[in-house]
Amino acid sequence: MHFGVTVLPDPPYTDLVRLFKQAEDNGFEIGWTYDSHVLWQDPYPILTAAALGTTKLKLGMCVTNPGTRDPTVTASGHATLQDLSNGRMVIGIGRGDSALRYVGRQPVKIAEFERATAMMKEFMNGRPVTWNDKELELLWAKNQPEIPMYLAGYGPRALGVAGRVADGVIIQLADPEIIQWIMGIARKAAEEAGRDPDLLEPIVCAPAVLIDDMAAARDASRWFPAMVSNHVFDLLQRYDKSELPDALTSFMERREFYNYDDHSREGAAHGEFVDDETADRFSILGTVEQHVAKLKELEAIGVKHFNIYLMAGDRERTIDVYGSEVIPQFTGE
Repeated sequence: MHFGVTVLPDPPYTDLVRLFKQAEDNGFEIGWTYDSHVLWQDPYPILTAAALGTTKLKLGMCVTNPGTRDPTVTASGHATLQDLSNGRMVIGIGRGDSALRYVGRQPVKIAEFERATAMMKEFMNGRPVTWNDKELELLWAKNQPEIPMYLAGYGPRALGVAGRVADGVIIQLADPEIIQWIMGIARKAAEEAGRDPDLLEPIVCAPAVLIDDMAAARDASRWFPAMVSNHVFDLLQRYDKSELPDALTSFMERREFYNYDDHSREGAAHGEFVDDETADRFSILGTVEQHVAKLKELEAIGVKHFNIYLMAGDRERTIDVYGSEVIPQFTGE
């Protein structure tokens, strides 16, 4: 199993660079950050600093979207960072949640999402594309290593795009039942598109709170299912509840509100509706032994990449303990 960390692009930017370097030194393989340019600092200059402050760690957005910036700008930005980082970039893309909603816009529609991501995958990797009836090519990116693309989604239509276009699916929860449902839909779409469904990689993202006190661990992570609830709320406007797994929708009955000013923040009031059972399912909580047991459960269903959302608990201790006590159990080192 491969391990990554996500750090918010909060000032000072040096915190992200420092934590990425600590993660690199502890056996983590990817450093991710958010792209929500009003809630936090713009991630591109910060990833530039991270690229210059690390040597092995892969770097990427978890996630950007094709609506905030023109898709050719995002593709060129990643191709440029690929050069600057000596081939260490990945890209995660969603339809846009906080980045677009916070400035009064809606997530990108599915058809446009597929059109944009399909173009970006080719364009950022130096291959010619047709966009806005123009033939375009990043000639200077032709000989760079391939940048993998991972798409985030929960609903069948977005997961269909992931199956047809992406190298993997970003899944923002650690519930094995939901993960299997998500990957089943994405892999079916991949197979129908003539792609090898087994090559579609699940990237599981969730808080990993290392606290012996389970009540405290749950309280530290309640913001996370609340964040997921935004996406589920959207799904319930578009799909009959019977089309979605009960494990994904059952906790929504208690949801009352969401405040984007506290998006992805530990202790956010909008997370108070999240019950203990949902907190346990969506995140990885408790002792080292409990973390390893949950990760083994994920590994057994084919998860090969776990990305820790470092927005809860002691970030430095989490990195160090994972590096010394958890990661070696999955790498054989």
